[in-house]
Amino acid sequence: MRVDDPARSGTSELPDGRLLGWAEWGPRDGVPVLLVPGAATSRSLGADTGAVDALGVRLISVDRPGLGASSPAPDRTFASFADDIRRFADLRGLGRLPAVANSQGAPFALACAAVGAVGALAVVSGADEVAAPEFRALLPADLRGLVDAVAADRAAAAERLAGFGADAMWAMVTSGAPDADLAVYREPGFERAYRRALAEGFAQGPEGYARDTVLAMGRWPFDPARIAVPVDLWYGALDTAHSPDNGAALAGRIPGALRHVIPGAGGSLLWTHSEDILRTLLARAAG
Repeated sequence: MRVDDPARSGTSELPDGRLLGWAEWGPRDGVPVLLVPGAATSRSLGADTGAVDALGVRLISVDRPGLGASSPAPDRTFASFADDIRRFADLRGLGRLPAVANSQGAPFALACAAVGAVGALAVVSGADEVAAPEFRALLPADLRGLVDAVAADRAAAAERLAGFGADAMWAMVTSGAPDADLAVYREPGFERAYRRALAEGFAQGPEGYARDTVLAMGRWPFDPARIAVPVDLWYGALDTAHSPDNGAALAGRIPGALRHVIPGAGGSLLWTHSEDILRTLLARAAG
């Protein structure tokens, strides 16, 4: 596994004047694939560079508003993010991209899939709809408390989340992680890249992360049953943080979705299984 710095990075101006920060890996003329990053991480943390290069992928990561180099949009929604991705793809002549979404990026990418803004989707260690009633009894007490806080008062919940910073996020990611994940997270080069992405994610303050999390912890305003593009869900069998049932219920809500559960793996699949994920995504997008 090799997680390199981006080969290229920059910003694109949207029609309303906001900027979207982006970073790329792989050949300029490669097959473009969108990356929707996880919680609080910026565009600068990619996948396994060796897999990206071997498959001829041009991996393009985009900062969500208020994170990294993207202008803030305090009242943004899942739908407005899908609009941003459509405009970004149009500006750069990318067409309808296949996408990979990691962790908390999952509901944002699923919102894109629900309106056809992406052509195929790989959800990797994806945050599930934890506010769905069927999951309530399965949630740890602290997560259930956050879901309840968001349901009761979104603004107050966002203020509570504004106490987080890059160091607190790193501690949350590594605390209680299975050994399979810690072997990835504690590798010096990877830790440097991840912690830099967190620092960049909080560079404008905590509001971007807080807005993301309030959206992700609430009920989804889109219907997964309306997704008409190919979707693969990837979970590590040891990952209990992102979905109470490793995506089983979610797979049942998305027509034609394929679910992959990797034995002995945790939540770091984006990096440990990049080649399998990208190869499958390219095949699904082509087929």
